This record gives sequence, C-alpha cells and structure tokens, in this order.
Amino acid sequence: DVEVSLLQDFTNSNRLLRTALNSTKINSPPDNCSGLPGAGGGPLPCHSMPKGTLLYDGVYLAAHDVLSKEVGRKAMILLTDGEDQGSQLKLRDAIESAERSDSIVYVLLCADRGFYGFGGYSGDRDMKKLTEETGGRVIDVGNKIDKLKNAFDQIARELRSQYNIGYISTNRAKDGAFRKVGIRPKNTDYKTQARAGYYAVGKQD
Repeated sequence: DVEVSLLQDFTNSNRLLRTALNSTKINSPPDNCSGLPGAGGGPLPCHSMPKGTLLYDGVYLAAHDVLSKEVGRKAMILLTDGEDQGSQLKLRDAIESAERSDSIVYVLLCADRGFYGFGGYSGDRDMKKLTEETGGRVIDVGNKIDKLKNAFDQIARELRSQYNIGYISTNRAKDGAFRKVGIRPKNTDYKTQARAGYYAVGKQD
C-alpha cells in the first residue's frame, strides 16, 4: 500500500479480524505515477519517489506505536515478499524499533522469484537480517496455503517453548546504547535462535 494503517487493534474476535482483512484495499497512487504496475504487484510507482510497499515503515510503526506498550512475550509476523518500496525509514530503523519494543519478528516469505524479472529478487536477504537480529526467522511459504498454516504452527510451537535468560551487565552506564549479546551452546549439535542484543536504559528512562 502507499500508506500504513492500523485496521484492527489487538482482539480475540475472529469476526473483527475477518472484517479488518476484508476491508483492506490498495489506495490510489499520487497523480505523477507511471502506467506500469510496480515490480511487487502493488500500486503504481511514482517517478520521483516509488511507493507501493511501505514495509519498513509498517514494522517501525507496529513496534513503536503498538507493541512497545504491551508487556510479556511479543511477536510480529509479516506476510511479505520482503521487497520494500517507498518507506521513509530504512531497514535499520525497523530493526531498532523491534528491538526496543522487545519483539521477535518472523517473516512468512510469500515470493514468486520468477515474477521479478530482470532486476532480480533480493527481498529474502533483508528479511533474514530483520528476523535474525530480533530472534525470529524466515519461513519460505511461496504461494502455498498448506505451507502457510504449517508456518503459523511452527511459530506457535517456538513461542511456547522459549527460554528466558537473564544476567547483570558489568557495564553500568545508562547511555541507551546497543549492547550485543551472544549465546553459544556447549553442544555444537544445537542451534540457538536469539536476538542480537538489547538497548541499555538511558538517563531519561
């Protein structure tokens, strides 16, 4: 879409969720747009500032405006081809916002790589970075409904079986800086899935 909108806040109501999904639409692009569809199949891209998939803006706003206010275990699940077009913010901004809200990001990658033609497809690269740094992962579902259902089941199992590890840092500076964290299992047969770090408390917090 050419703008980011919250169509439904948190709810347990299937009816409200279905109503919100059915209300989604592709808004008209600005008047100075070309007559060719965008590479991602979204709205028509503008010559000056191509817009059509404000992915990074959406992640930032979901984390900063919604998830940051919640407590407990938090996860954001994106159904996307991973190709951003027109966001005001960058990938780094989206990652930082998710990290500051203490949210895990999962991506269900819905991409037909043969569709992207000459320019090639690169959305999976950025989505891998987004998910790995927040403790999630990319699950490639293509356009298969059965893979989509299985992906949600995988995520639900992972969220139910998480371990929380706490420690007291030797760095007591309240500078709001990013602190990297590495988790390495003694048994090399195991693979860890964890966030890359956290933001320290700032002086104003």
